[in-house]
Amino acid sequence: MMSLSLDGYIEGPDHDIAWHVVDDELHQHFNDLLRTMGGLLSGRVTHELMAGYWPTADADPDARGPMAEFAGIWREMPKFVFSRTLERADWNTTIVREVTVEGIRELTARPGGDLALGGAHLAASFLRLGLVDEYRLYLHPVLIGRGTPLFPDADTRTRLRLLDTHAFGNGVVLLHYAGNDGPEEA
Repeated sequence: MMSLSLDGYIEGPDHDIAWHVVDDELHQHFNDLLRTMGGLLSGRVTHELMAGYWPTADADPDARGPMAEFAGIWREMPKFVFSRTLERADWNTTIVREVTVEGIRELTARPGGDLALGGAHLAASFLRLGLVDEYRLYLHPVLIGRGTPLFPDADTRTRLRLLDTHAFGNGVVLLHYAGNDGPEEA
């Protein structure tokens, strides 16, 4: 699951995501989807950004509806943060030091549902190892010009199969793809 600008960036300079177009409809969609997941996989930066806000977001008097609901989902959801430097993490979080095919296969074999992956650098590691089964790309109606691209340069081609699309009222479009059996030579 990844939100990205129409020009392919998941964040602007300095981790800026203020350009995301998230309203109650889209946030409720995220909540409904994440509630079925068995866990969240993220890199250290993404985890720290989330952990800096969501644990107590529902205590904010301005938090309402799907946003407040997400705080509880985030707190309860098993989280796996991939980091070589993070010493400790709270809120139902396990620190994982390396991305390995064997380690990820162990995580996906656990009961509880699919795992959601977030974070540009972590996603690049998963893509390089052929560990992404599905892509849920949320295209936001904005061009940001520069930042962190979702897909790093690669010497491979990966064919995808469209599973579903959905246009939200705020202009965000979901493109849901199934991956294949791995990358091909370009």
